Amino acid sequence: MQDVIIREIRLEDARAIEDIRVAISQEDANVDFLKLVKQHVSDNGNGRTSLVAEVDTKVVGYMISTTLYAGFGIRKSAWIMAIGVHPDYMGQGIGLALANQICDIYREKGVKSIYSSVMWDSIDVLSFFKKLGFKRSEFINLKKDLQP
Repeated sequence: MQDVIIREIRLEDARAIEDIRVAISQEDANVDFLKLVKQHVSDNGNGRTSLVAEVDTKVVGYMISTTLYAGFGIRKSAWIMAIGVHPDYMGQGIGLALANQICDIYREKGVKSIYSSVMWDSIDVLSFFKKLGFKRSEFINLKKDLQP
């Protein structure tokens, strides 16, 4: 694995994150990543922890997470909301490095549990989280489609 630097997300990372998402899935081509990154940069330290991974000063991966302080019967917890590694850098331990750093940060903040939601048929993502030690939680995801 090449030398990877894990650091906090910055506003100027929005374009690189967008490029990573589009390289992974064209379905994300219309997501406003600048707005998403702005939210996390402006609130970093106040419950949101978001990181990027750099190789040779190029952003090649990211993890966006947040803290919830109450709700649905659980106490303070962290939620991984998005993770991505550019396909050219997958399989090199970059996602693992991001996840380990996120876990360390939340452990230092006194968070006892980290959650994430994964599509049931996303075998690669499920395998990634299982490798990290994630298990099924007590939650069942619910969905309601809103008609226009």
